[in-house]
Amino acid sequence: MRYLCDAPGGATWFRLETEAEAEAEAALMRHAVDRYFSSCEAAARESYTPPASVASFEQAIGLKDHVARAMPLFLTLRADDGSGLATAMLPPSGAKPAGFSIIIVGLDNSDPYAEHAAAIAALGAHFNLELKRENCYPYGRTRG
Repeated sequence: MRYLCDAPGGATWFRLETEAEAEAEAALMRHAVDRYFSSCEAAARESYTPPASVASFEQAIGLKDHVARAMPLFLTLRADDGSGLATAMLPPSGAKPAGFSIIIVGLDNSDPYAEHAAAIAALGAHFNLELKRENCYPYGRTRG
Protein backbone atom coordinates (compact mmCIF):
# COMPACT_ATOMS: atom_id res chain seq x y z
CA MET A 1 0.00 0.00 0.00
CA ARG A 2 1.10 3.53 -0.67
CA TYR A 3 0.26 6.51 1.53
CA LEU A 4 -2.16 8.91 -0.13
CA CYS A 5 -3.39 11.49 2.40
CA ASP A 6 -4.37 12.05 6.00
CA ALA A 7 -7.97 12.28 7.17
CA PRO A 8 -9.53 13.69 10.35
CA GLY A 9 -9.49 11.63 13.53
CA GLY A 10 -6.09 10.07 12.90
CA ALA A 11 -7.28 8.08 9.87
CA THR A 12 -5.25 7.74 6.68
CA TRP A 13 -6.06 6.94 3.06
CA PHE A 14 -3.77 4.47 1.27
CA ARG A 15 -3.72 3.25 -2.33
CA LEU A 16 -3.96 -0.50 -2.94
CA GLU A 17 -1.31 -1.34 -5.54
CA THR A 18 -1.30 -5.12 -5.85
CA GLU A 19 -3.78 -7.94 -6.16
CA ALA A 20 -2.53 -9.32 -2.83
CA GLU A 21 -3.34 -6.00 -1.13
CA ALA A 22 -6.81 -6.03 -2.71
CA GLU A 23 -7.36 -9.60 -1.49
CA ALA A 24 -6.30 -8.62 2.03
CA GLU A 25 -8.65 -5.61 1.91
CA ALA A 26 -11.52 -7.83 0.76
CA ALA A 27 -10.91 -10.25 3.62
CA LEU A 28 -10.56 -7.46 6.21
CA MET A 29 -13.59 -5.50 5.02
CA ARG A 30 -15.69 -8.51 3.97
CA HIS A 31 -16.55 -7.34 0.47
CA ALA A 32 -15.44 -8.02 -3.12
CA VAL A 33 -12.91 -5.28 -3.88
CA ASP A 34 -10.43 -7.95 -4.98
CA ARG A 35 -12.69 -9.02 -7.85
CA TYR A 36 -13.06 -5.43 -9.05
CA PHE A 37 -9.30 -4.88 -8.74
CA SER A 38 -8.47 -8.03 -10.73
CA SER A 39 -10.98 -7.23 -13.45
CA CYS A 40 -9.81 -3.63 -13.83
CA GLU A 41 -6.15 -4.64 -13.83
CA ALA A 42 -6.78 -7.24 -16.55
CA ALA A 43 -8.63 -4.67 -18.67
CA ALA A 44 -5.78 -2.17 -18.23
CA ARG A 45 -3.20 -4.80 -19.25
CA GLU A 46 -5.25 -5.70 -22.34
CA SER A 47 -5.43 -2.04 -23.37
CA TYR A 48 -1.64 -1.69 -23.43
CA THR A 49 -0.01 -1.32 -26.83
CA PRO A 50 3.79 -1.23 -26.75
CA PRO A 51 5.57 1.16 -29.09
CA ALA A 52 6.16 -0.45 -32.48
CA SER A 53 9.82 0.56 -32.43
CA VAL A 54 10.57 -1.38 -29.24
CA ALA A 55 12.28 -4.77 -29.45
CA SER A 56 10.03 -7.69 -28.48
CA PHE A 57 11.93 -8.39 -25.24
CA GLU A 58 11.42 -4.75 -24.15
CA GLN A 59 7.71 -4.49 -24.93
CA ALA A 60 6.57 -4.88 -21.32
CA ILE A 61 8.80 -2.06 -20.04
CA GLY A 62 5.98 0.52 -20.10
CA LEU A 63 3.26 -1.91 -19.03
CA LYS A 64 3.43 -1.23 -15.28
CA ASP A 65 3.16 2.54 -15.75
CA HIS A 66 0.33 2.10 -18.25
CA VAL A 67 -1.63 -0.11 -15.84
CA ALA A 68 -1.12 2.40 -13.01
CA ARG A 69 -2.47 5.21 -15.23
CA ALA A 70 -5.29 3.26 -16.88
CA MET A 71 -6.96 1.43 -14.03
CA PRO A 72 -9.16 2.99 -11.34
CA LEU A 73 -7.64 3.94 -8.01
CA PHE A 74 -8.43 1.47 -5.25
CA LEU A 75 -8.10 3.06 -1.83
CA THR A 76 -8.49 2.04 1.78
CA LEU A 77 -9.19 4.22 4.79
CA ARG A 78 -7.40 2.98 7.88
CA ALA A 79 -7.66 4.01 11.52
CA ASP A 80 -4.49 4.88 13.40
CA ASP A 81 -4.40 1.31 14.76
CA GLY A 82 -4.54 -0.11 11.21
CA SER A 83 -8.14 -1.28 11.29
CA GLY A 84 -10.13 -0.94 8.08
CA LEU A 85 -12.79 1.77 7.91
CA ALA A 86 -13.77 2.17 4.24
CA THR A 87 -12.78 1.19 0.72
CA ALA A 88 -13.04 3.45 -2.32
CA MET A 89 -12.75 3.07 -6.07
CA LEU A 90 -12.05 6.35 -7.87
CA PRO A 91 -11.47 7.08 -11.56
CA PRO A 92 -7.98 6.55 -12.99
CA SER A 93 -5.54 9.19 -11.74
CA GLY A 94 -8.34 10.64 -9.60
CA ALA A 95 -9.49 12.68 -12.61
CA LYS A 96 -13.01 14.03 -12.91
CA PRO A 97 -15.26 11.08 -13.74
CA ALA A 98 -16.87 10.93 -17.15
CA GLY A 99 -19.35 8.09 -16.91
CA PHE A 100 -17.32 6.49 -14.12
CA SER A 101 -19.19 5.23 -11.05
CA ILE A 102 -17.23 6.08 -7.92
CA ILE A 103 -17.81 3.52 -5.19
CA ILE A 104 -17.18 4.00 -1.47
CA VAL A 105 -18.24 1.30 0.99
CA GLY A 106 -17.59 0.31 4.58
CA LEU A 107 -17.31 -3.02 6.36
CA ASP A 108 -19.65 -5.63 4.77
CA ASN A 109 -20.60 -3.05 2.10
CA SER A 110 -22.17 -0.87 4.79
CA ASP A 111 -22.64 2.89 4.42
CA PRO A 112 -19.37 4.55 5.52
CA TYR A 113 -20.75 8.10 5.41
CA ALA A 114 -22.35 8.16 8.88
CA GLU A 115 -19.03 7.58 10.64
CA HIS A 116 -16.46 8.66 8.06
CA ALA A 117 -17.96 11.58 6.12
CA ALA A 118 -15.10 13.89 7.15
CA ALA A 119 -12.49 11.37 5.98
CA ILE A 120 -14.34 10.91 2.69
CA ALA A 121 -14.47 14.70 2.29
CA ALA A 122 -10.69 14.81 2.86
CA LEU A 123 -10.24 12.26 0.07
CA GLY A 124 -12.46 14.34 -2.18
CA ALA A 125 -10.45 17.47 -1.38
CA HIS A 126 -7.21 15.62 -2.18
CA PHE A 127 -8.47 14.86 -5.70
CA ASN A 128 -10.71 17.92 -6.08
CA LEU A 129 -13.74 15.61 -6.39
CA GLU A 130 -17.15 15.94 -4.80
CA LEU A 131 -17.81 12.59 -3.15
CA LYS A 132 -21.47 12.82 -2.17
CA ARG A 133 -23.11 9.80 -0.56
CA GLU A 134 -25.91 9.68 -3.15
CA ASN A 135 -23.34 9.40 -5.95
CA CYS A 136 -20.75 7.15 -4.31
CA TYR A 137 -22.48 4.71 -1.99
CA PRO A 138 -23.96 2.19 -4.46
CA TYR A 139 -26.48 0.64 -2.09
CA GLY A 140 -28.01 4.04 -1.33
CA ARG A 141 -28.60 4.90 -4.99
CA THR A 142 -32.15 4.76 -6.22
CA ARG A 143 -32.65 2.49 -9.18
CA GLY A 144 -34.49 4.06 -12.09
